[in-house]
Amino acid sequence: MKTLEGNLIIMSGPSGVGKGTIRKVLMNDNTLNLAYSISMTTRPIRNGEINGVDYYFVTNKVFEQNIKDDKLLEWAEFVGNKYGTPADEVRRLRALGKNVILEIEVNGAKQVIDKFKDDQKLITIFIVPPSLEELENRIRSRSTESDDVIEKRLNKARNEMKLKKYYQYIVLNDDPNRAALEIANIIKNH
Repeated sequence: MKTLEGNLIIMSGPSGVGKGTIRKVLMNDNTLNLAYSISMTTRPIRNGEINGVDYYFVTNKVFEQNIKDDKLLEWAEFVGNKYGTPADEVRRLRALGKNVILEIEVNGAKQVIDKFKDDQKLITIFIVPPSLEELENRIRSRSTESDDVIEKRLNKARNEMKLKKYYQYIVLNDDPNRAALEIANIIKNH
């Protein structure tokens, strides 16, 4: 018996909105049959992150080769670092019937939406913060980046918020558990 192909779920929103926290809550719900698509990045590993779990941390040369070989579903560059989604792994997981969740920024999301616009199993979700002030507090509380990088992230976030209209669903992250429950219901009802 052939397995039904799983959904492709894009969870996007500005940096610092809490996508990772929400994803971790969602991954604990076994009824959703989720698989997380681990992104590839050239940025340095942060304290507490694990290669192959949080990201595939690679050199710029390796990343460029993946672009040339058309092995990325999407990719983007931000503040000197590249981020992308390995395509083969997404295809493999969906073929197994898994609902694959992509936690990606809006430029990458647009690339995937354009490629899969006719896919009835595409679910697009934009996460919004309670306010831009709250978003700034979240980014600053990480204490992982310089003020210059934080300002770039905040400017990018302001522009990204204008793109939420291109998503099927908009979810407020006022509480990660509540937002995850809302997203779980979206996935179940799709």
